Amino acid sequence: MAKNDKELIEQVRRALATVQEPELHRDLVTLNMVQDLKVEDGAASFTIVLTTPACPLRNVIERDARAAVGRVPGIQGVSLKWDARVAPNSRLAGQLDMPARNVVAIASGKGGVGKSTVAVNVAVALARSGAKVGLLDADIYGPNTPMMLGVSYKPVVANERLLPARVYGIELFSMAFLVKNEQPIIWRGPMLDKAIRQFLSDVAWGDLDYLLVDMPPGTGDAQLTVSQAFALSGAVIVTLPQEVSQADARRGLEGFRQMEVPVLGVIENMSYLLLPDGTKVDVFGQGGGRRLAENAGVPFIGEIPMEPQVRVGGDAGLPIVVSHPDSAAAKALVAVAQDIAAKISVQNYMNQNNVIPITEIG
Repeated sequence: MAKNDKELIEQVRRALATVQEPELHRDLVTLNMVQDLKVEDGAASFTIVLTTPACPLRNVIERDARAAVGRVPGIQGVSLKWDARVAPNSRLAGQLDMPARNVVAIASGKGGVGKSTVAVNVAVALARSGAKVGLLDADIYGPNTPMMLGVSYKPVVANERLLPARVYGIELFSMAFLVKNEQPIIWRGPMLDKAIRQFLSDVAWGDLDYLLVDMPPGTGDAQLTVSQAFALSGAVIVTLPQEVSQADARRGLEGFRQMEVPVLGVIENMSYLLLPDGTKVDVFGQGGGRRLAENAGVPFIGEIPMEPQVRVGGDAGLPIVVSHPDSAAAKALVAVAQDIAAKISVQNYMNQNNVIPITEIG
């Protein structure tokens, strides 16, 4: 390596130290996100290692990094590659049997709000971004995620553990794999508790970045078991805009708080019906999810519009983020997935480094 190239490497490194990671508000070099930095014949090349492959601000980071390096005298070209390493939830320290680096509950407080639809599409969206994702259908009494993903599966045992199904790039396990479609599940709390814990210990989950848990409605045994067994990175609350849905969602939200589970935010589903001419019809009211988030003091993650293809895809086993990726609902769901991943990254970094968030300083 020529002397000039060595000098340029340090100049490029200093330039990249001026580029801020937008979510963490620290520079790329301090965060150790710049790897494999080289300069040859005036051309700089490096890899930026993201905290999640679903990073919603990748374009901002690339724009700022290229601009900063491009201002270094003597640099005539910039080659940038991407990688991602998802940090584990700090609450998992010492828990070697956990199935994923981050476990997230997708909850509602009541049924009929599209919670499972959100969980399925968010899981697929994360997987399509490059993350390693699992989805656990913990709604023991109404396990519907296999239908929404078009999966008919009889579990296979390997090394005395059940193998999850694989579909659309995610790993999936559900009570529906163990019972007939028409068979009712009439269990008391202790049996439900045992089943959920076995989904943790007896299923051979892979090396997952995220395990999403599709929760049953309510604030009962299942919520308590999942919160105790999984060391959750956080919970996401799904609601409709209407007042009745918000009331139940608030109870679910406060239930997680009582169990000391971080609430990542609120998602408003079926926010409006989008007509072909672009008109929005507020079928279930307006702004309820945002009000719930504000009143509870948690982030509002986003709103998802109603579209017929969401229902059609759910019945056909074809998630809308796959079947109609350019639709308004699919784009909203992808944005929700990215937001959840970003919030987990920020939370993990803050916890592991004992950092006070910028918004709380002063």
